[in-house]
Amino acid sequence: MNIDNYEERVYAGVLGKIIGVYLGRPIEHYIDYKRLLAEQGEISYYVNDRFNQKLVVTDDDISGTFTFVRAAEDYPKVTSENIGLTWLNYLIENRTTLWWGGLGNSTEHTAYLRLKSGYNAPCSGSSKLNGKGVSEQIGGQIFIDGWGMVAPGDPDLAARLAESAARVSHDGEAVHAAKVIATIESMAFIENDLNVLLETACTFIPERSKIHRLIRELRELREREPDWKLGRDWIERNHGYHLYPGTCHIVPNHALVIFSLLYGDDDFQRTLMIVNSCGWDTDCNSGNVGCIMGIKNGLNGIDRGPDWRTPVADRLYLPSAEPGSGISDAVAVAYRLVNIHRNTRHLPPLSVKNGSRFHFEMPGALQGFLVDEQTCAKDLVTVENSSRHSSYGNRTLKIGYSKLSSKRRCGIGVFTFVPLDSNQMKSYPLITSPQLYSGQTLRAGIFVDDGSDPIFWRFYIQRYGEMDKPDIQYGAKILLAPGHYKELQWTIPGVDDRPIFKTGLELTGERNACGSLYLDYFTWDGSPDVQFKNPKLRGGMNIHSWINGFDHYPHPCPDDDFRMSQDRGVGMLITGDRAWQDYIFSADLTPHLAAEFGIAVRVRGLQHFLALTAGPKSRLKLVKMYDKETILAEINYPWHLENTYRFEITVNGSRVKGCINDQELFDITEDLPHLSSGGIGIICREGTISANRVAVRPSNQ
Repeated sequence: MNIDNYEERVYAGVLGKIIGVYLGRPIEHYIDYKRLLAEQGEISYYVNDRFNQKLVVTDDDISGTFTFVRAAEDYPKVTSENIGLTWLNYLIENRTTLWWGGLGNSTEHTAYLRLKSGYNAPCSGSSKLNGKGVSEQIGGQIFIDGWGMVAPGDPDLAARLAESAARVSHDGEAVHAAKVIATIESMAFIENDLNVLLETACTFIPERSKIHRLIRELRELREREPDWKLGRDWIERNHGYHLYPGTCHIVPNHALVIFSLLYGDDDFQRTLMIVNSCGWDTDCNSGNVGCIMGIKNGLNGIDRGPDWRTPVADRLYLPSAEPGSGISDAVAVAYRLVNIHRNTRHLPPLSVKNGSRFHFEMPGALQGFLVDEQTCAKDLVTVENSSRHSSYGNRTLKIGYSKLSSKRRCGIGVFTFVPLDSNQMKSYPLITSPQLYSGQTLRAGIFVDDGSDPIFWRFYIQRYGEMDKPDIQYGAKILLAPGHYKELQWTIPGVDDRPIFKTGLELTGERNACGSLYLDYFTWDGSPDVQFKNPKLRGGMNIHSWINGFDHYPHPCPDDDFRMSQDRGVGMLITGDRAWQDYIFSADLTPHLAAEFGIAVRVRGLQHFLALTAGPKSRLKLVKMYDKETILAEINYPWHLENTYRFEITVNGSRVKGCINDQELFDITEDLPHLSSGGIGIICREGTISANRVAVRPSNQ
């Protein structure tokens, strides 16, 4: 089925989701909606400033939604069991994505513990195992939007995918609610009538279910009661929290989602106003509603009211165990969902502007690019999306500049790692690794408008230095003449391991230069060239540039660059980026007490990687880990506690080589379709190890 403007509608759905979450997040603590209205009034626009909170924050509704859908990329078939494996691969216990509220209290934490202890999904989320109260909380619907967007116009598929996903952690009414949300979103690509959407969604759940009956009651309520506030009173009396078990039951919150759609008059702002002004789990409900309205009415529907988009600038965070994926944007997520859908139809993936990270191909998209107020006066530059002067697509990022001189400069940048003020994100930490490293090459395509003054351009990066103090580094300055398109590049010199948290472009001019520049694309590629030092000696952001999957890290041991401990099971310390392909990773490892230890390459989470490990019975193994271990090669290799061994793995296409103490022991060629790229990791099973002389470099050296 051909869907009009499918890619753009997915982008609008992702935007609607994150706008809704950011709108509802600061008021999530309001259970009493009358108190909310009395103290805050109707929630018609962002209120984060009232609570001294950041607007763009980490939130489980966003990270879970766009992480769990990756099961469709990682496995040939989407099943509850495979989505459960996705949880185990990408989630770090007690640290990423979920509300880790305890067994029997947090539904998702309960399901995660079931998965970890050996229960496969859907058993992990069943009411038989976890009880009806726990299994019917809100999470069944809050993580479901991605599945509706990858099944446009196909409610049967959307319902099946939603049920498979929801049953990882939920059962009963929570699964029914998830299917309703996903099928509404699927149908919203081809149908605009809300009544048709609701009627279609209800055909996928039992007529005797509470969710089915609830939707019927709410539609009848809308017919007889025009005042949404009186309608909200009816919900309180008939479906309030006090009538259902648990901390955040699905029925009251699903009621508010359907209620706001019915009373919102098909208007994005009004619908979000109602669902947020109604209280309860505002970020969750608002996220679902925003996504539905985004898909249904597209970007025009979002843009019809106040400026929702400029403050957000497409930005979103996806903390997980996957290296380099935590800093993202709505355009990147939208194209990922689009390509999942294309794969189900056996179509090749879209690779926009030769696979550039930033291509600005959606109307209004900024992809996180903002004026860098640390490097320039804000009134010198403007940034907006444009439909002009692209050599590889249809849209560009227009940068207007004025009054620039050698002393008056402007910078436009995008984050590639955790912003310094991320410590304000207390509920859900932003755990990720940097996306950009020394040795890689920045690339950009630019056009200076006719009639503009000549302008000087140079790339820049910002790193976290000693005590987390930002340090800036520049590429060569290049003069750009008006009326010409240029493609520029800069390879980041040195082997510096200090995390790069921002990159962008700086403009200077002569004699009050004014004009417009069009950024066609901005990207980077190539293998890294980095020597990692002791991050504890530099500051907290250096420590956090490694994704911590250990029970104990870092240890206060200045003699070692890295020292980590794992009490039970396998611990991993991960950095790098999912896009890394061919490189050499090496480290000096000292086992102090360990059942098994080693290094990993092409890491895509806690359960997906290649590794060289020394383990029981003096065995040295080269393994492929993809949920379960496959031994690619194995030899006897006596090793001893407190001895130091230099581990090295080289990956080049399908060829993998393993060395210990500079002696090549393995050289194999293996088909690696799901492990063709990824970051690096240090591994220890049950014990403590130290790592020194940790380095990654191109494999062609």
